[in-house]
Amino acid sequence: MKKLLTAIIALLATQSALAGVKIEHWLSPTGARVYFVESRVLPILDVQVDFAAGSMFDPPGKSGTAALTRSVLGLGAGKLDETAIAEQMADIGATLGGGADTDRASVALRTLAAADKRDAALGVLQTVVQAPRFEAAIFEREKARTVAGLKEAMTRPDSIAGKAFWAAMYPEHPYGRTATPESVAALSREDLVAHHSRYYTAANASITLVGDISRAEAERFAEAIAAGLSRGAPATLPPAPRVVPGKAVRVEHPASQAHIHIGMPAIERGNPDFFPLIVGNYTLGGGGFVSRLMKEVRDKRGYAYSVSSYFNPLRQAGPFQIGLQTKRAQAKDAIALSRDVLDGFLKDGPSAEELAAAKANLTGSFPLRLDSNKKILDNVAMIGFYGLPLDYLDNYQQKVQAVTVDDVKRAFSSYVRPADLMTVTVAAD
Repeated sequence: MKKLLTAIIALLATQSALAGVKIEHWLSPTGARVYFVESRVLPILDVQVDFAAGSMFDPPGKSGTAALTRSVLGLGAGKLDETAIAEQMADIGATLGGGADTDRASVALRTLAAADKRDAALGVLQTVVQAPRFEAAIFEREKARTVAGLKEAMTRPDSIAGKAFWAAMYPEHPYGRTATPESVAALSREDLVAHHSRYYTAANASITLVGDISRAEAERFAEAIAAGLSRGAPATLPPAPRVVPGKAVRVEHPASQAHIHIGMPAIERGNPDFFPLIVGNYTLGGGGFVSRLMKEVRDKRGYAYSVSSYFNPLRQAGPFQIGLQTKRAQAKDAIALSRDVLDGFLKDGPSAEELAAAKANLTGSFPLRLDSNKKILDNVAMIGFYGLPLDYLDNYQQKVQAVTVDDVKRAFSSYVRPADLMTVTVAAD
């Protein structure tokens, strides 16, 4: 019986995904953007509050502010200390999550939709985003923990390579600044309070609700979340990143494997060339064992266990990246081969067969991106935060199917230019 119920729930969720996602959108009276999907399949409510408060808004010289602010946010708020928050969540079977990345800081809630559980959980969420305590002892503890984590990361070649790669791609932009033990150690509690005050505002917020509630309930819950925030103003973006001529960066490290990143700033969220780029990238390096990079670098030469490429669109131009690990002595050959494969793809684009395979995979797997409340929440929150069209999910497969070989060649030639590619290598001979 349990297996049968599980199968029925999975079928209903898949059918819901195939039928499309109806996204309702409005502005709260305080100026927060709200996105709502009513889903009655399971008695669950998922809520996510996104703020334009990621690391790109760290003040110069204070990298790590956004991440530490988000880390301390749920560790005491209003009349609740961190133990009380944890106990209340455990008592009603709810969970608080979220985090901070380059563009945004998020607070996410999952709760049962029953009124007694839901209302209590939403009350905690409101308190956390509206009135964090930033207690001095908690702040010092989390700062010390963060500094220790950063020091440990500085010993790992993968972390060193990632930081060096972003710094090389974005030398004059906040995307290139990353937290260091020194920058975090210099932060004060007042830095976190100021960051919260400036960026955790209604005008800077996007609220997404997905689950077993009505539109009227969604309006009420969203306004309760937004009402306790200051109205504020939308975050001011820095100037768009400037692409600089490519260069090679080598970092010494005793590791036995060389860590290699090749790439450059490419596209922002909402760019119409996103679809030809992801369709083409499936053939280049995003399609696993059927991709050209995997066939040439791994299968034919044995240079790497895994090699891949991807686009990471952000609020402003996010990177195109090829990544792999190889033996120290093979690093130069692996880089040369990877760039040769890329050059060949830029010249010829995908074959008709490769294009058809890419489209089949991207459209065929698409329903799996919407087969649960959590996945719908993630997608709708992304649409809301980045201001994408409400029919983005409805049109996704159609836009993939419309891509031609010429579209792929044109888009790649526009955003992936060999002369501007950065190559960062850590631990190579």
